Amino acid sequence: MRQGMRWARRILAVALSVCAVAGAVRLIVPATGGPDGEPPGARRQLAFLRSALDAGAGDEAQRLFPEGFFFLHTLYGLSWVELGMRKPAGERAEALGEARWALERLDSPAGRAPFSAGLVPSYGVFYRGWSNWLRGGVLSLQQESRRDPAELRRFVADSAEIGVAFGAATSPYLEAYPGQAWPVDSTVAVASLRLHDALVRPRFGRTVEDWLREARERLDPRTGLLPHRADPVTGEPAEVARGTSQSLIQRFLVDIDPAFAAGQYTRFRDRYVVTPLGLGPAVREYPEGVDGPADVDSGPLPLGVSLSATAVTLGAAQVHGDAPLAEALAGYGELAGLPIGTPWTKRYAWGLLPIGDAFLVWSKTARPWVETVPAPPPASIAWWWRAPLLTLLAVLGAVPWLPALRRHLKVRAVTRGGRRSAGGPDGPG
Repeated sequence: MRQGMRWARRILAVALSVCAVAGAVRLIVPATGGPDGEPPGARRQLAFLRSALDAGAGDEAQRLFPEGFFFLHTLYGLSWVELGMRKPAGERAEALGEARWALERLDSPAGRAPFSAGLVPSYGVFYRGWSNWLRGGVLSLQQESRRDPAELRRFVADSAEIGVAFGAATSPYLEAYPGQAWPVDSTVAVASLRLHDALVRPRFGRTVEDWLREARERLDPRTGLLPHRADPVTGEPAEVARGTSQSLIQRFLVDIDPAFAAGQYTRFRDRYVVTPLGLGPAVREYPEGVDGPADVDSGPLPLGVSLSATAVTLGAAQVHGDAPLAEALAGYGELAGLPIGTPWTKRYAWGLLPIGDAFLVWSKTARPWVETVPAPPPASIAWWWRAPLLTLLAVLGAVPWLPALRRHLKVRAVTRGGRRSAGGPDGPG
């Protein structure tokens, strides 16, 4: 019995030490490829996501939140576009095929089901903006002289409908659902118009300028950022800026107006990126000094931190050239996300929520599509940010061995005492 318990303790100690070492390695080894390189494990993540989608993960995600089916397929397709952009034109066939497959799912009845056909533009700005962005991405993977004519006509027509909707609206923030408007959705749609002008011909410059002017006039007064929710008629802020929407907004603003984006990103980073308990960077759902309820988008908010906003901010940092923050968020994700890898797939949190894997691989592959990567902002993450986490891992790896070390030192002390006694006046010799 005692021998069995001793071996059980040793096995547990070895397991904890191996986990601590593995965590330290994950924290140190680079987990992003930057705007130009391919992130380690990205293709294996996409392999897992494709198998999950084929097994019905889209329908499961739809049961968790209203845009689950749509978002999971969108992010899968966009991630393939990002990888394809890193390849020469002759090596993009796989990326193009997978991105088209995802786009077909968005055009299906299941993809449109949560949205209202009676909105302007039809099915709302959320559906039309993200679909148009992915459609433009599919065209970006094709050589200009070899673009599919039907895909090009659809992209031009959809962009025109979105442009007309913005031109006729009294607010810069169009409805995603009847009577509801979120500025992040309109930001994606406006970015797709800029993509149109870069891929086809300049057409929406005035629309974009008007949108920027009106958006600047309706910033959240508390933070100076685009609000989380807005009045669909006037565009006036209806809710303070929040991390889940800001992390997406900062990803797309770069392609709309780099100068405006730079100021917005710095404000966001200063007010939302924190180091709770001194253990790595994370992103708050509400600005410091403000607390609010969690919802399906933010997930639980331990210490005010949103895990989803933290993952998506990785991509925002990368498109802004903020490599220190992007690398820190990616490294922290490799530690806290509990990744499981095989030679063929990679998944996080045991693959229980594929939508989380989709957001993470999309964030790791982030790069601007219209503009170039801007000059990096001043670093906000100290070079020693890993030190507290590495110290904690070292402690966790060493603690299970302390009882054995104590017993070893005790035996040595007794042995030394016996030797001194044996060599003294009353001992032999």
